[in-house]
Amino acid sequence: MSEQRINVAGAMTERHITRAGQGGDRDVYEYALLRVVPRVERGERINAGVLLYCRAQGYVGALTHLDEARLLALDPAADAAGVRAALGAVERVCAGGEQAGPAGADDAGRRFRWLVAPRSAMVQPGPVHTGLTRDPVAETRRLLDLLVR
Repeated sequence: MSEQRINVAGAMTERHITRAGQGGDRDVYEYALLRVVPRVERGERINAGVLLYCRAQGYVGALTHLDEARLLALDPAADAAGVRAALGAVERVCAGGEQAGPAGADDAGRRFRWLVAPRSAMVQPGPVHTGLTRDPVAETRRLLDLLVR
């Protein structure tokens, strides 16, 4: 399905709307960046990971990459080991199971929603965005390379 729109410059544009079941062989996914905010009062942050949830495939996953030099440039006293531990905890919650603690028994959607809930901590989720993919695992890697590394 598509609809005609007139953009600000007055030209006609076509906007494609994908509804459930119309994505072809691609599934809708949601993702959020994991951001490290070493000093909340300054508001400076670096991207350190990606959370991705694909309901159709029952997938929730996280990949992280901490650029320690960038972290220490923002705050020379930052606890890099503590940040790595927090990022590792996010990856374990996504994986589920016993290593995730009580959250490990929840379904993928509940784990994702819990992880993207706003929080005032050094590791924070960014806003949730959407996309379409055939392979959520590969998409997680692609987003990590594109937005974090």
